[in-house]
Amino acid sequence: MSAEEKNVIIKTRDLCKTYNGKLVVDNLNLVIDEGEIYGLLGPNGAGKSTIILMLLGLTEPASGTINVAGFNPTKEPLKVKRITGYLPEKVGFYEDMTAKENLAYTAELNNIDYKLIPKKIDEVLEIVGLSQNKNQLVKQFSKGMKQRLGIADVLIKDPKLVIFDEPTEGLDVEVANQILDTIINLNETKKITFLLSSHQLNLIQRICHRVGILSRGKLIGEGKIDELGRKLFGGGRYRIEVEVSEPSQQLFEKIKALPEVINIEQNQNVLDIVSDKDLRSTISRIVTDSSIILTKMNIKEYALEEIYLKYFKEEQS
Repeated sequence: MSAEEKNVIIKTRDLCKTYNGKLVVDNLNLVIDEGEIYGLLGPNGAGKSTIILMLLGLTEPASGTINVAGFNPTKEPLKVKRITGYLPEKVGFYEDMTAKENLAYTAELNNIDYKLIPKKIDEVLEIVGLSQNKNQLVKQFSKGMKQRLGIADVLIKDPKLVIFDEPTEGLDVEVANQILDTIINLNETKKITFLLSSHQLNLIQRICHRVGILSRGKLIGEGKIDELGRKLFGGGRYRIEVEVSEPSQQLFEKIKALPEVINIEQNQNVLDIVSDKDLRSTISRIVTDSSIILTKMNIKEYALEEIYLKYFKEEQS
């Protein structure tokens, strides 16, 4: 195994899966490094859940190979489960048991030394902010509390890899952000690798190091969000939004003529400029010299929603 491969925790090659003769995962080549937060994005039916099931060894591929932390999930599912935590979209607990009792049950199923279980329960409940609720019945928990308890349930066995399917689905923004903050903290402090399957693009953009965009079982785009944005929207490092009082064709042409400008578009009194250099000072001078009032100028980040929609538009064209 090469030095590079030692840092890979998930690797699939030409992975395919069919259901009733329909190809639902199509030659997937996916590589995720240890310590990454990776977002797997796509609409319902894109193949996200099927990929997760194959990674966990819960369904077999039609063809291709899968490697999870050096193990083959199809042949060694128990070894994969030992180092992987999985939180499905709908979290299930014994409602008439307390949070502590549910976690103790999970710990026993994972053969954790019973002497260590009370301490581990306290540790994971502290991480997810449920220490004060450990003796409360789960049926009294809100959806957000159950989701946090689900994270604690996943953490009880000290996983190297955690797979979440729609971790913030149905939660209000404040609770969803608490969940995301917990994921970021665990990634930074415990170096846990996360694979997040979701269609909530604004939340995924906030925490993922890289994303993969799925359509009809195919990986149609992959990379860091800013890299994907540059690739799709002209290749420049910077997107500069310039709002002026009275746009003119002469101003448009002067900015367009700058050698670092890759693309420029105008929408009413707003110019959207893609460039390889931060040209704000140069543009400001050009606007002023043109006797036009500059009302606003800022650097725009590539929005994941823009990238996502553009990929699907290009695929369908």
